[in-house]
Amino acid sequence: MGFFEKLKQGLSKTKNALFGRIRNLFISMRKVDEDMLDELEEILITADVGVETTEKIIDSLRFKIKENRLTESEDVYNALKEIIASMIDDGEPLDLSTKPSVILVIGVNGVGKTTSIAKIASYLKGEGKKVVLAAADTFRAAAADQLGIWAERIGVDMIRHDEGSDPASVVFDAIAASKARGADVLIIDTAGRLHNKKNLMDELSKIDRVISRELPSAARETLLVLDATTGQNAVIQAKEFSNTAKITGLVLTKLDGTAKGGIVISVKDELGIPVKFIGVGEKKDDMQPFVAADFIEALFE
Repeated sequence: MGFFEKLKQGLSKTKNALFGRIRNLFISMRKVDEDMLDELEEILITADVGVETTEKIIDSLRFKIKENRLTESEDVYNALKEIIASMIDDGEPLDLSTKPSVILVIGVNGVGKTTSIAKIASYLKGEGKKVVLAAADTFRAAAADQLGIWAERIGVDMIRHDEGSDPASVVFDAIAASKARGADVLIIDTAGRLHNKKNLMDELSKIDRVISRELPSAARETLLVLDATTGQNAVIQAKEFSNTAKITGLVLTKLDGTAKGGIVISVKDELGIPVKFIGVGEKKDDMQPFVAADFIEALFE
């Protein structure tokens, strides 16, 4: 099964809960009026598109209806599709322009951060890249063990220290290993703590200083992993992390296990951060770069 088929299958809950209801609304629509827009607004909000983003969608749709004098349900439906497609936009590709390039991965515990790292590593290996993993989440019991199992499974190198070690020292050794082994990409796992922002900021700052000193000209990405099943809580998390780190992209996991796929729309609209990868399953190839056109087609068609 190709990834687009997996995407369609994985987004079926969101499609049924959100776009199925929208489609039914337009099929039963008697006329284009405020009652129809109110009902559409309710559907979008209950599907975790978010109040702010929903208001923008409804306002844009109201403008298009008036400007283009839309009266047919199919025309209004297509206008809605265009609005949502323009809000999502394609995720920018990873910047892997140097050898090695660095990908720092952050996110609270439980969002699927470690498995996302493994899946991204597997994807990059499939693209012909030599990948090294750094197990710098040294505070969570068994985090390195979990990453190590994945590293062995997908056939990439991993650098680790003992539990409780200084994460920055793990990164230092991982950079040295990446240079020595001719790696194309170094992916760094970090501790998933948000409750103590100062500790998190200090830890990320130390890691940042090590990278800047040892790989001053390296292309760098900071990816935030979010669990799509948490809906608007994921947006709140992203805002919190944005205050601590300069996030270059988002990784949305567990889209197959939720009817809250509308989060893709609101997270891009409210934060202005591109979605770079989406996950729709547990297998190593169930995470791929985000393609907006495929996402829209999987939901609307």
